[in-house]
Amino acid sequence: MWINTSRFGRIDVDAADILRFPSGLPGLEDCREWALLADASNDALGWLQCTTRGDMALAVVSPRRFVPEYQVRIPRSELSPLSIADMRQAQVVVVVGQNGRGLTLNLKAPIVINLEARTGRQVVASGELPMHYELSLERPPLKKSA
Repeated sequence: MWINTSRFGRIDVDAADILRFPSGLPGLEDCREWALLADASNDALGWLQCTTRGDMALAVVSPRRFVPEYQVRIPRSELSPLSIADMRQAQVVVVVGQNGRGLTLNLKAPIVINLEARTGRQVVASGELPMHYELSLERPPLKKSA
């Protein structure tokens, strides 16, 4: 299936790889079919590209890559529409945003994807998690080894 996108041009997506979001995403309820694309120049970054709106693509990352201690607690009622019996079936990604100071991650509302069923849903996690977790662009100082 060919998708004309504003960000990536015309791309070919296998219909079996389409992710279905039965409720859409908050603010994008009409966008129910998405393709998860790898970024060619940054292996930490992925893109959720809407298949019906070529102008709609969301940058996403695995939260633990940037926040190793990240633990998401999601009420069962939020996961039941995805038919996830075991969290190992799930892929959790968060949306990357930008503020005046740099890049942010929405840790409060991760996107959970049932890899087997090819369905997804953005959920609100329990606990005190930020919607705009700022990524530090500072590199840790190097230690002298010799």
